[in-house]
This record gives sequence, structure tokens and C-alpha cells, in this order.
Amino acid sequence: MVAGWFATKELQPGLWVTTEPAVHPFFSANLYTVRGRDADLQVDFGCGVAPLRPALPLTPGKPVIAVATHAHVDHIGGFHEFPDRRGHLAEAECFATVAPGLTFQDWFREERAGPSLSALPHPGFTLSDWALAPAPLTATLADGERIDLGDRAFTILHLPGHSPGSIGLFDERDGLLLTGDAIYDDELVDDIAGADIAAYRATMRRLAAFDCRLALGGHGPPFDGARLRQIAADYLARRDPRG
Repeated sequence: MVAGWFATKELQPGLWVTTEPAVHPFFSANLYTVRGRDADLQVDFGCGVAPLRPALPLTPGKPVIAVATHAHVDHIGGFHEFPDRRGHLAEAECFATVAPGLTFQDWFREERAGPSLSALPHPGFTLSDWALAPAPLTATLADGERIDLGDRAFTILHLPGHSPGSIGLFDERDGLLLTGDAIYDDELVDDIAGADIAAYRATMRRLAAFDCRLALGGHGPPFDGARLRQIAADYLARRDPRG
């Protein structure tokens, strides 16, 4: 594997973001690692062109709860590397089958957004020989369910629209919201297979009244609660016929 395929940055004590700099920006997702007292939490898993788990800042020997915010190619590539895999029931089939039309791995392989990789993860790598590995869920998550790491906990928010099973994770005590692709500070995608603008409007109405200290999206930079509410309000202004 090319040295430095993944780039990792500590955002605050116990919280890191990992990216794949050589992946096309459309598919370069933010992958978050949260260290907990009793278990670590890994949220999202990149495109799967290089082994992910060895590159992450996980606590040696500690259990890892792996949560995928949704089942698109840029979020589930390394999901299969973890034995404890959780996601929303609405996309359970997609995690298990990694069907190209559901995960968009065909877009990535065929470089429909432009060259998918600006470097190779290892000599001789070809996208034509690459495919996502199936990662059937070992547990499903629903709105309001909690993930307990011992010294901190996250509440699951079902935030459909970008995809049927899109979820966020909210640490109420810290004010930290991990949003996946439901909302982020960049151009939102609601015109792909599986997207639902009516569901997205409902999600944005929920988020337009949501308070958090820090929001970390599946793409783009961190943003605060005021910006979260503004992004949601702007979406509704564009997409909500009620104005």
C-alpha cells in the first residue's frame, strides 16, 4: 500500500477524522474515530481500496463498535473489517449485497465523476478488479437508540432523504453531532437513486430546529449549530413548496 494513503487528524481529545486524500472529492468521505472508556466507536469506512482498520487511531485491544451512516461506496469500503457492524434497517440489504446500483460502486469503478483516484493504493491496483466487500449488519439501529461507550453515549437520529437509512449520531452531553451525508457544509445530494426529497424536507425541518455545539459531516469542514440550522433552512427554501 502507498504510504500515507489515509490522512488522520485529531479534532479534539478522543476524536479523530480520517480521509483518503487521493480519492476524488465526490467520494472522499470523512471517517470519524471516537475513543471511549469501554469501547471505541468508528463511524464510516471509506472506499475500500486499501485496508482501513490498521490506519485508524483505535485503542489497542479495545472493542470497536462500527457504525455506517448509510450504505454508499465512500462510507462502507472498510466496513467488513469490523465484526460489530451496525446501521439502519432500511439499508440492511444494501450492506449485505453491496449491489452496485444501491452503493454507487459502479460510479466509482467507472469514474463517472472524473478520475476516482489520483494515486494507486498499491502497485498494480486497477479499479476494474476492485469491488466492495459485503458487510452484513450484525445489529440494526433505529431512531432514539443509544450507543454507550462507557464514558459517553450517542443517540441515533434517523435522517432519511439522501438515502433511506441515513443516520446521525448525537452526543447530547458534549453537543457533538456526527451527521453522515444527511447534512454537511457543501453541496447536498438529493438527486440520486434512493434519495427522497420529501423525506429530506422532513429531515431538514427537524435539523432546522436542532441545537448542537459541533457538527461533523460525511464531507466538508466542521460547522457549528447555527450553521447547521442555516444549511437546513436554505435547503427548505429551495426544496420546500410551502416556502
